[in-house]
Amino acid sequence: MAERLIGMLIFPRLTQLDMTGPYEVLARLPNTKVHLVAHSMAPVKTDRGMEIVPTVTFADCPQLDIVMVPGGPGQQDLMEDEAVLEFLRRQAKGAKYVTSVCTGSLVLGAAGLLQGRRATCHWAAIDHLKALGAVPVGERVVTDGNIVTGAGVASGIDFALKLAAILEGEEMARQIQLQIEYDPSPPFHSGSPKTAAPETVALLRSRGAALNEQRRAVAERVGRKLGVSQVS
Repeated sequence: MAERLIGMLIFPRLTQLDMTGPYEVLARLPNTKVHLVAHSMAPVKTDRGMEIVPTVTFADCPQLDIVMVPGGPGQQDLMEDEAVLEFLRRQAKGAKYVTSVCTGSLVLGAAGLLQGRRATCHWAAIDHLKALGAVPVGERVVTDGNIVTGAGVASGIDFALKLAAILEGEEMARQIQLQIEYDPSPPFHSGSPKTAAPETVALLRSRGAALNEQRRAVAERVGRKLGVSQVS
């Protein structure tokens, strides 16, 4: 049986938990190899200063069974990086599943892979999916055919467990969940704009306003190139 190949894009200013959460789950699947894919083999510095070493370049990456794009403040640069977009388009043609976590879905959208498809994203950026022709869905994990997307950051663990169940069955996913002792009991009910205090949501929206405006502008510019006719 051929080894299953999963490729996760890494790039400057990604949010590491978007990638490392799913990595911890998916690397435990049997007969599976996870590649960290980047422009070059140089270490990539995340938005919080951690350095992650790629395992393969875009040029040398084999055909993947699953391709995954994490998010982070550097994500909008990928949306107009033709080497990244062409890599995703090429891989998507042969991949069984095309996936993302957090604002990585905006990169999939920029590659033209989400038009007419249901997808999710970080709560602060989910509306930008419309500009790219996708159908935003405010859920933690959204599956539309072979497209699987996770919401923001820590949602990547839920995303990966859902994907593990798709790939190897629910029992395997349950075993992995127990192995990593994923039994969330957060100290505060503040992990979603639905549960956080309104003033907390407003504060974080204010802090992220400049980045969100950059994302909006890029999404609309890329959407026009893709021929998305209107943003509702």
